[in-house]
Amino acid sequence: MEFVVALTLFVLAIFLGFELITKVPPTLHTPLMSGSNAISGITLVGALLAAGTGFSPLVTWLGVAAVALATINVVGGFLVTHRMLGMFRRKG
Repeated sequence: MEFVVALTLFVLAIFLGFELITKVPPTLHTPLMSGSNAISGITLVGALLAAGTGFSPLVTWLGVAAVALATINVVGGFLVTHRMLGMFRRKG
């Protein structure tokens, strides 16, 4: 029963994340990256906790995958934010 609840929560999180990202217009996407970096940091902490619980091999592998994807998201967000801020620097 716990596995069904965990799987349902995982599928709902994927669906909700996809729906939220597709609803953001492209003009707002870059300024919202700093906020999404904070959320991805929270996701990264949760993924580390899930990966280290040792509850079952499936949970560990899903946690490892979540750690990898959240890390990519955080690093990519910082790179995009850095590039965006570079556009507003004065050229000397």
